[in-house]
Amino acid sequence: MNKSKQLNLLDHSKKSILARGCDPIMSINASKAIPPLIGNPKYIPTTSDNDFIEQLESQKWSVVFFAPGACRYNAADQPIPGGNSKTLDWTLEQYRELVWKTQGDQVQIVETQDERETVQLLKDALEKARDIN
Repeated sequence: MNKSKQLNLLDHSKKSILARGCDPIMSINASKAIPPLIGNPKYIPTTSDNDFIEQLESQKWSVVFFAPGACRYNAADQPIPGGNSKTLDWTLEQYRELVWKTQGDQVQIVETQDERETVQLLKDALEKARDIN
């Protein structure tokens, strides 16, 4: 079976991804490019903690994705751009705690510093993730 037919077999349309990145242009581009590759889940990009936390608190998510840029900032012990007064010095550890507190332990969390891993990691997480819709 060729790759295009394999992609069509994926159906994650009843699942959702909340993404926390730091580059608005990259985030918008990812929100258009990634969903068709991984079974068309709802994909909401955020680049500020105000938006991210509002989305976390407003509904349940299947997957929370920390984009490569955010993960690279964290790995370099630098604050993730888009923080607010509460989250300014947070590491991914504090973000994970907030995700589990608001979403429960059934949520899948994906983190990577390498864009090349993104699609496969999201596919894997969606396979295990809860339906939302």
